[in-house]
Amino acid sequence: MKLKLVFVLILSVFSSLPVLSESKFIQTPYKNQKVVFDFYFDEPEKIASALYWIRSWMNPLLKPPYNEAPEFLDVVVMIHGTELVTLVKSNEKKYQDIVDRMKYYAGFGFKFKVCEIAAHDFNYGTKDFQDFVEVIPSAMNELVHWQIRGYGLITPRILSKKYSTEEIR
Repeated sequence: MKLKLVFVLILSVFSSLPVLSESKFIQTPYKNQKVVFDFYFDEPEKIASALYWIRSWMNPLLKPPYNEAPEFLDVVVMIHGTELVTLVKSNEKKYQDIVDRMKYYAGFGFKFKVCEIAAHDFNYGTKDFQDFVEVIPSAMNELVHWQIRGYGLITPRILSKKYSTEEIR
């Protein structure tokens, strides 16, 4: 009986101690990803942050164990908010860094598509946009078109940062 009581007492002490463990890294076996990014922002400059979403998606695929070549990644970027002004030739100097980054991605074959309806709202026509831009009839129909073909939809949310990383850490 005493031995049983001692055993129960020891068990209760050890069960109340915190378990020391840590998270573990899982190497998900990604294969042949196709993605359509949906850009629709209330301020043109937010496209700069959205382009980091593309980088964050792409960079892990370029590294081992995946070792994808960027020119074999299948990417469509749909643009139909105020950010479309960044792709207008006459605004190139104002948005040079953004344009250069998009040209870099376009060099790998990433497609940048601007909605004609949205462009019309800004009084832009096909001739007004950079040469790597494709103007399409409707962003909504185009998004459905690519999703039906198996493209994953990523819609970046660009928020204003109120606190530094150190403040919220």
